[in-house]
Order: sequence, then C-alpha cells, then structure tokens
Amino acid sequence: MALLLISLGTIAAVWWWLATPVSLARAPIDPAAKLECVSYAPFRGEQTPLNSTAIIPAAQIAADMAQLAQISKCVRTYSIDNGLDQVPELAGKVGLKVLQGVWLGSNRAKNLAQIAGVVDLTKRYPSVITGVVVGNEVLLRGEMTAADLVGNIRSVKAQVGQVPVTYADVWEFWLKNRELYDAVDFVTIHILPYWEDLPIRARNAAAHIDSIRKRVAVAFPAKEILIGETGWPSAGRMREGALPSRANQARVVSELLDLAKREGFRVNLIEAYDQPWKRDLEGTVGGYWGLYDADARDLKYPAGIPVSNYPTWKLQMGLGMGLSIVVFLTGMLTLRRKPWMPRFSAWLTVAVSATVAGALLGVAIDKLIYESYGSGRSIQWAALLAAGVLSPILCAYATMSGRSLPTFLELLGPQPYQNRSFATVLLGLTVIVTALIAAQTALGFVFDPRYRDFPFAALSMAVVPFAGLMTVNRRADGTRPIAEATFAGLLAAAVVYIGFNEGPENWQSVWTCAVYLLFALTLWRARAAQIQG
Repeated sequence: MALLLISLGTIAAVWWWLATPVSLARAPIDPAAKLECVSYAPFRGEQTPLNSTAIIPAAQIAADMAQLAQISKCVRTYSIDNGLDQVPELAGKVGLKVLQGVWLGSNRAKNLAQIAGVVDLTKRYPSVITGVVVGNEVLLRGEMTAADLVGNIRSVKAQVGQVPVTYADVWEFWLKNRELYDAVDFVTIHILPYWEDLPIRARNAAAHIDSIRKRVAVAFPAKEILIGETGWPSAGRMREGALPSRANQARVVSELLDLAKREGFRVNLIEAYDQPWKRDLEGTVGGYWGLYDADARDLKYPAGIPVSNYPTWKLQMGLGMGLSIVVFLTGMLTLRRKPWMPRFSAWLTVAVSATVAGALLGVAIDKLIYESYGSGRSIQWAALLAAGVLSPILCAYATMSGRSLPTFLELLGPQPYQNRSFATVLLGLTVIVTALIAAQTALGFVFDPRYRDFPFAALSMAVVPFAGLMTVNRRADGTRPIAEATFAGLLAAAVVYIGFNEGPENWQSVWTCAVYLLFALTLWRARAAQIQG
C-alpha cells in the first residue's frame, strides 16, 4: 500500500510540474492590439493544395476572414490557386488588407498565369491589396535563377501601378542574391529560428530574429525590411535545443510582437491556422504553426489566460493514476493464488513500472493525438501506446508469478519451444510489437531523421517493465536467441549515430536513446530454454 501511495503521489507531482501555466507580460494574440499581418491558408481536414483541382468554397474563406479580422489588420496569401483568388474580395468586406502572393516555380506557363491573375486582382481591389509578393522561396527551392526572378518582379511592377512589389525568401538567400534589392520596393525576409541550420532555443528566438533583421538592414539600406514569415511550432520533434510546445509558441510570439512594437518594424506571423496537410511534407511539426487550431478554429492563446502545455492535465493525470492502480491490483490479485511471499525487489519492480506508465500515459496520449496523421502512422503509434499500457500490467502478473520475459521463440519458434499460455502469448506479442516499432523508428533516425518524432513516452512505458521483469525473473540458463541479439545490436548501433547526430541538447533524443539502450540490454540478456533430445 505504501508503494502505491508513493506511485500516485509521484504521478500527481509530475503532472503538477508539467501543467504549470506560463504567464506572459504581453498576450500573444490580443484583439486590443491587432497583428500587422498573418499568413493565411484556408485548408481544413483532408483539404490540401497538393490536390490542384481542389477549390475552397467562398463561405469557408469568408468565415476565416471574419475571424481573422478580430486579431489582425492583414493576411498574406501565397497564390491564387485552390480558390485563394477569392481572398481579396472577402477580406475587403471585413476590413482586412491583403499582402497578395504570386506563386512562382519552374513551369513558365503557370508562372505567367499566376502573374496575370494577380495583376487582375490588384486592379479590381486596389484598396485591399497593399503589396504583391512575387515568388516565395523559389530561390531556396532552386526552381528559378535570380536573373529570371528579377525579370518576373520587374514585369509585375510594370503592371500593378503604385502597388509595392517584393520577393520573399529565407534571409540567407537575400544576402546571397543582392541583385534583387534594386528590383523590389521593400525586402521581405523569412526568419524561422526553429529551422535554422543551428536551431535557436525559444527563449532566444526574439533576440535572434531582431539580430538577423538588423544584419539584413545593413546590407540593404533605405528600404523597409519586412519579416515576412516568423513564428514557432506548438507540437513536433525537438531540433537540438529548440522545443516545439504550446508555451514556447506563445512565448516566442509574445516576445517578438513586444520587440516589434518597441523597435518599430513589421512582422507577418506564420500562420493563421494549423495546416494538417503540411505534415505529409514536414512531419508533425509542419502542421502546428497556427495561432488557431485546424479543426475547431479555436484561438490557442486567448488574452488574459495563462498558457499550459497540457490544458487537460487533470484528465491525463487521472488516467495515469488509474493505470497505476490497475498495475498494482494485478500484482496483488496474482499473489492471492500463489503460496509464496514475493521479494521486495519484485514489488519495487511493479511500483517503478506502474509509476513510469502512470506518469507518461497522458504524455503518450497527447503525442498520439498530435503525431498520428494518415492510417499508417495512426496504427503504428496506437500499437506502441497499446504496448505501453499492456506491458506494465502483464509484467506485473509475470513478476508475481515467477515467470521470465518470453522470447520470440516461445511464440514463433518450433513446436518444442512454444509456450501457448494466454498470458505468455500476450506478453510475447507486446515485446515483439515494441521491438519492431523500436527498430523501425531507430532506423528512421539514422537514415531519414529530419521530420521524425521521438517516441520516448510510449516506448518508456513498454520497455521499463520489460527491463524490470528481466532483472527480477531472468532465466539463468539457455542460449541467447538470434532474433533478440539482432534487435539488441541494431538498437545499440543506432544509438551511437542518433546521439551524435541529434546532439546532447535534444533531451527528446537523449531520452529515446536511453530507452533504446535499455531495451537492447534487456533483449541481449534474454535466454531461450534448452530443449533436450
């Protein structure tokens, strides 16, 4: 009973710490102090600009414009495709200005069609469109030369009269292509501290943005430097010390807007609404740069309300405590049918498993919600979470029954090795599922790591009970199974590369690597029973 109380108290303390709200000196989004501008894309649910035939209904865009007019003076668009040519008319009706984008790429015919369409919009809505952005990161993508881009900019300028014209790209590409300066009316740079080659921590993001702005201003004097894209993601994987979170997003936006007001420069935030479709291109983090969430269209940070990374923490804590109690009850009920008294180490193993699982269950559920996109990833993360929930329960039963962690041979090997008891089969399947997902994610971090999420929470829930059971009830004799040894070697080798590649500042990586190593050691210590004859 004492261990159960300690477990529940630890879970409560962890959630009290995780959910501690952050109060900011300036509300990130305050209707009383409207934003200068915010990037706008209208896509919801399964809608995506990757489908060139998709046209967003006018009513949907009108609803967004009415909502954005409450917090911003302007919206920035990137093209006139997918129904976005309706934005100037609908924005003008609610008093919004538009920074109109011309999407340029490698297709000359499409470029000309975009330019013609935008020129027409500037003539139809001269009081709404306050600037034209000719091309967005086309140099970064390598789809056009600087000389061709200058030609397109000059062509647009000749047709839009007095409407100012600019080009938008990551700040380094402006410094690499200074010939653009003479062609534009103002300079539009993108500064995304999270995506810098050397990622910037959230607490340093505003200062970094201002430093880059001033550096570009020295290179391009006498013209306004507009920060055309900046912001911070609210969910996704860490990059070195740069952590996406609700609180960090609110902090970066708050501090940047305060700095912009004090120093008198304009900022366009990216972006108005979370865009789920971007997760296909950029992983989880790509879908969570919005000030509003994608589905409910709720503002993430209402003025006057402290920001918490876990606004539903009481429910998450309650679920974790419930799981912890189930784990302890499993151990207690198992003992009722056994004649012996377990060692203290057995109860300690159950307590550690229950506490880890209970503390991390809410985090794992939160990550499942944010990181599942598409049926494949949803099934994968749901399977890992299921393993994380079942592992402490099944390991508690095995620990109190005196059973060891089953090997793959006991489920998949020849008949003499197989153990068909229900508990053994279920625990063995849980080990196999965990091993497969651990190996797949570890290899992903080695060969294609940029957009992958770290499965530290659910993986810890599954692996810690395995390690505890292996320690308390390890089979002393037998041969080391080839399958377990292979998985152990793969995980250990991957950890060396991942740790080096991600760096010590990335605590998500360090934590995940520690769990990989613990799992590798657990699998390496496995022994298959000797079969005589």
